Amino acid sequence: MSVQLNHTIVHARNNRESAQFLADVLGLEVGTEWGPFVPVSTANGVTLDFATVPAESVTTQHYAFLVSEEEFDAAFGKIRAGGIPYFADPHMKKPGEINHNDGGRGVYFLDPSGHGMEIITRPYGYQEPTAG
Repeated sequence: MSVQLNHTIVHARNNRESAQFLADVLGLEVGTEWGPFVPVSTANGVTLDFATVPAESVTTQHYAFLVSEEEFDAAFGKIRAGGIPYFADPHMKKPGEINHNDGGRGVYFLDPSGHGMEIITRPYGYQEPTAG
């Protein structure tokens, strides 16, 4: 069996709010709450399990999601329609812009707990295949 990431726990000020926010932006479903976790599953089977913790215990993290061009359009449309501030860079020095790194498109935004979320249409280091 090859090693695969199965799930990760995401600390949140409000597990339901953060899970719903991400699911809404990315067009995903919020799973059934179990114990302290509210899960959101991605297409490759990785689950983000949101857990409510005291606000002072939330250490901001970065989560990047590889999406298709169509999924980017849909998510970016929701970000803009929702008035969610967005940036072309992780340091938030280019507000209101997207990037075109590695020949794709990318954008950064914050979730309700302050986690840095990123959607990209090309993985970092991507190079177009050459005709052989």
